[in-house]
Amino acid sequence: MADREAAKQILRAQKIELPSWAFGNSGTRFKVFAQPGVPRDPFEKIRDAAQVHAFTGSAPKIALHIPWDKVDDYHKLAKAASEAGIELGTVNANVFQDDDYRLGSVTNPDSTIRRKALDHLFECIDVMDQTGSRDLKLWFSDGTNYPGQDNIRARQDRLAEALAAVYQRLTGEQRLILEYKLFEPAFYTMDVPDWGTSYAHCLQLGERAKVCVDTGHHAPGTNIEFIVAFLLRAGKLGSFDFNSRFYADDDLMVGAADPFQLFRILFEVAGGGGLATDTDIAFMLDQCHNIEPKIPGQIRSVMNVQEATAKALIVDQDALETAQRTGDVLGANAVLMDAYNTDVRPLLAELREEQGLDPDPMAAYGRSGYAERIVAERVGGTQAGWGA
Repeated sequence: MADREAAKQILRAQKIELPSWAFGNSGTRFKVFAQPGVPRDPFEKIRDAAQVHAFTGSAPKIALHIPWDKVDDYHKLAKAASEAGIELGTVNANVFQDDDYRLGSVTNPDSTIRRKALDHLFECIDVMDQTGSRDLKLWFSDGTNYPGQDNIRARQDRLAEALAAVYQRLTGEQRLILEYKLFEPAFYTMDVPDWGTSYAHCLQLGERAKVCVDTGHHAPGTNIEFIVAFLLRAGKLGSFDFNSRFYADDDLMVGAADPFQLFRILFEVAGGGGLATDTDIAFMLDQCHNIEPKIPGQIRSVMNVQEATAKALIVDQDALETAQRTGDVLGANAVLMDAYNTDVRPLLAELREEQGLDPDPMAAYGRSGYAERIVAERVGGTQAGWGA
């Protein structure tokens, strides 16, 4: 049987990074619904992220998005995070919202616009230097909508040139994390459409270039756990963007649409050593809290990842390996299903109590009065959100 104490040790060390933008106003392409109490600047986002960590014990970092989280003094921002009990994490670049990027950023046919995009990526590395962040995450909306619109091979050349320039600019332990997306906003070709494209570019760049797997960025039916297993085996899995989808890149709370998929993914992560206490994989939420309250949405998401992780950790590996070795197909599947169908909430409640936390983070946050305080305090100013 799986060792409960060993599972608790791994869960105790688990770290899930929070996205700053999830605390601002966000929505679908049709509507962004504003909510009272939403942060107006990165410092208030840090305060909110610290609440998630305070009640879950597993969210000690907040990722930044530049220029959405641009400030005059990043040392001051890092100090504010430290005083709140968390750290600044991954720096995410934004080369998809300016009008200049209508035909792409680093793959744009116009060399002037490509230079503008590259300068922004260098600016993000400057931010990393000031915050001590390890990872620069790159997602490009670059692509084409119509056959013949641009030369597909030439766009790959431009992409490779830009990535090489960024990689050379990194220092020390800094890493380049390349995200991919099947479609949207380009619908004929995306320049980084899948994990294979990202993997190929990262192989060419070097050891400190890794792939980011966003769970919502795949075609329906894609076996994401296979991708995870492959990249872990190759040493090229750099980070996760956890969310959930029904149809496309829905950015719903992780585990909401298909909790069994989340379990399968984390089972492969565990099997490949990705949950070891010294792992260099960055686990991050990347979600859009459109109609649900922001902070509880993040708390629930962290809890969903914890539950899926706990189930992955209690799989009876000896029984599974025996069934696999003897060709017992149904027996092997039953071992996984037994773990998935186990109620791990008592285990996690026990763990939280051992950490000095409330066993029910959602209820504890609700009793804290924090939601009511920020609604009363955050009056006036401009709320943070997409593009703000």
